[in-house]
Amino acid sequence: MSRFWIVNIAFVVLLIALYLLDVQYGLSVVWYIVLIVALVALHTAGSIILSLQFFIPTRCKGESANAIAITFDDGPIAGMTDKILAILKEHNVKASFFCIGHRVAREPMLAKRLHEEGHLLGNHTYWHKATFDLQSGNTIAKELADTDNAIVKAVGVKPKFFRPPYGVTNPMVASGIKRGGKYTVIGWSVRSFDTVIKDRAKLFQRVTRSLKGGDIVLFHDYSESTLDILSDFLNHVSKLGLKVVRVDELLNEKAYV
Repeated sequence: MSRFWIVNIAFVVLLIALYLLDVQYGLSVVWYIVLIVALVALHTAGSIILSLQFFIPTRCKGESANAIAITFDDGPIAGMTDKILAILKEHNVKASFFCIGHRVAREPMLAKRLHEEGHLLGNHTYWHKATFDLQSGNTIAKELADTDNAIVKAVGVKPKFFRPPYGVTNPMVASGIKRGGKYTVIGWSVRSFDTVIKDRAKLFQRVTRSLKGGDIVLFHDYSESTLDILSDFLNHVSKLGLKVVRVDELLNEKAYV
C-alpha cells in the first residue's frame, strides 16, 4: 500500500474520531481546518518531493560507499548532448540519460551514439510538457509507451527506468506508471538545479558540497553551466576516491526490459 493511501486512511480515521469527539464535547471548527490543512500539506509535499515515495516506489540513492551515478535529463539535443559525450569519453565515464521521446525520434543517430558508447537510456516521457502530471493515467501510459517505442526504434532496447518530469508525481502519474507494468522510477539524491544556476562556481559548489557514495546526481543535457563544470566535477569525484557508474550498476537493477 502506498503512503498516499496510508495517509488518506489515517485522515478518515482521524476525521471520524474528531467528529465523535465533536458530538460529545462540542469542538471548535478549527480542529477540522487543522486536519484538512495537514492533509493538503502532506499531499503537496508528496507530489513535489519524489524521494518521499508518496505515490509510487522510487529509487533515489544507491548503497555503494565508493560509487555514484550521474544522470542527464531532457535530451538528446544536437550540439549539446554530443559535447557532454565528448567530456564523458575523455574521462572514461559512463552516464545515464533520461530521454524525451520526441527528441529521440528527431535525433535517432545521437540516441544510437549514446547507446553505442555504453551509456544508459531511460524514459523521460514523450513531450515533457508542464501539464504532464495533469493528464489521465491512460494518456500518461501512452506517452511512456510512445517514448519506449522511439528508443526501441533508435537503439533496439526498451528502457525499464523512468524519471517523472520535474520529479512531480500524483495519483494519475502513479496510475500511468503502473499500467506500463515494468518501470522502475528513478529519482536523485543530488539535484544540481543547473537549469537555473548559471554561475559556474555556485553550481560546482552545489553538486560537490555533500557528495558521497551512493548518490545519484541530476544534470540536464541542455545546460551550458553543466558543460562548464562537468570536467572539473568528474576530476573532483576522482579525487574523493569515488567512481562514476551507470544507474543500473549503482542500484543493481536491469536497465532494459
